[in-house]
Amino acid sequence: MRIGLGYDVHKLIEGRKLIIGGVDIPYEKGLLGHSDADVLTHAIMDSILGAAALGDIGRHFPDNQAKYKGISSLDLLAQVNTLLSSKGYYIENIDATIIAQKPKMAPFIEKMISNISKVLEIDSDKINIKATTEEGLGFTGSGEGISSQAICLINNKGTVLK
Repeated sequence: MRIGLGYDVHKLIEGRKLIIGGVDIPYEKGLLGHSDADVLTHAIMDSILGAAALGDIGRHFPDNQAKYKGISSLDLLAQVNTLLSSKGYYIENIDATIIAQKPKMAPFIEKMISNISKVLEIDSDKINIKATTEEGLGFTGSGEGISSQAICLINNKGTVLK
């Protein structure tokens, strides 16, 4: 059994879509990034990679490579899942938090869980996603950006937790 922690942050800007957990959320701003800048999916990928001691998303998907420009983070998550499986691991569970003052995430969380569970090929009850504000404090509280944290528990194939 291994545990990994992931964190990601992106700046909010005009002229971009706001994609979180693979969901296009209606909002006046989107997240700046080389890919679709999906902070939730990025944090989840880093938690999975960290649990398996496989580095981070920057190592696997460098932001200086054109092939990752504008790519869906769910496509990158699928590649992380393939890598994880090739190393003999499977996901026990994921717990993640989105930190954003606006917009409200609650209406979109079920779809985020559905998207991520499909890509990772795990039951949706193994994924928990929640959202919080920072009561107007810091860069997320002032609406300058959105961040996300995730933790993931993985296990070796053939090992089952009871």
